[in-house]
Amino acid sequence: MLTVLSIALMVVDARFDALKPLRAQMGLLVAPLYSAAEMPVRAWQSVTELATSRAQLIADNERLRAEALLTQRKLQKLATLTEQNVRLRELLNSSSLVDERVLVSELIGVDPNPFTQRILLDKGEVDGVFLGQPVLDATGLMGQVVEVLPHSARVLLITDASHSLPVQINRNGLRALAAGTGRNEWLELRFVGDTADVREGDIVVSSGLGQRFPAGYPVGRVQSVIRHPAQSFAEVRVTPSAQLNRSRYLLLVFSPESGYGDVLPALELLPEDASESAIDAEPAGEQAPQAAAESEGSSDAE
Repeated sequence: MLTVLSIALMVVDARFDALKPLRAQMGLLVAPLYSAAEMPVRAWQSVTELATSRAQLIADNERLRAEALLTQRKLQKLATLTEQNVRLRELLNSSSLVDERVLVSELIGVDPNPFTQRILLDKGEVDGVFLGQPVLDATGLMGQVVEVLPHSARVLLITDASHSLPVQINRNGLRALAAGTGRNEWLELRFVGDTADVREGDIVVSSGLGQRFPAGYPVGRVQSVIRHPAQSFAEVRVTPSAQLNRSRYLLLVFSPESGYGDVLPALELLPEDASESAIDAEPAGEQAPQAAAESEGSSDAE
């Protein structure tokens, strides 16, 4: 009987629409049962998703934190590279203003002795560096080479207490002697008469009379002029043009005035507009001894 009733209901439901209202009412009654049956499955899925989401968030947090650290490191490196680029551009611009051959070097050490003003460069005898060679940065004259090693060189800064060089006032050509004071802040112009025409703000350049530093390199700017009625010479302080305590990339100058030492610099040290015929005109073997003699003579003169 139940089988016959079931078959009859299926036929009526398939052929006629009389059972649709009944099916709708039955659906309303069965819906809570479906929801109750799905609650354990939904609860398990929620717990699984919660655990997965938390683990994923932790992993994403760690990944983003690592990426942030890497990005900060790259930004710091980028800032350093930008500053180095600016300094190198300034250095190249300064080298284009001089006619002498130059070699770019990097500062690798500073003398810890507080009573001396010396630095160490990464270029040495194999690069053609010689004693007495002028050294400058992007803004002015820094000093001269006093010790040459195979792959490095020691430079005596112009502010060292034992250093002095002949200079002149760029405005009127007045000659004087710029002596180091042992401090990076200033130089002292010696033997400047009390009535000499020296003013604050005057530019001081090398005169080239010592046959060690070529003429025309900026040395500093007059900071103060103190005249004492009871003294014959004025007290003149000069602020160095070079950034003695900040420059990292320096120029080693190969000039005829200072000599080329025992090793003639390589051809790549020549300016771009220099012709190769100027090098071929005089062999290196003949020019080097003559330059060495000039260097010794300039040292004795100083």
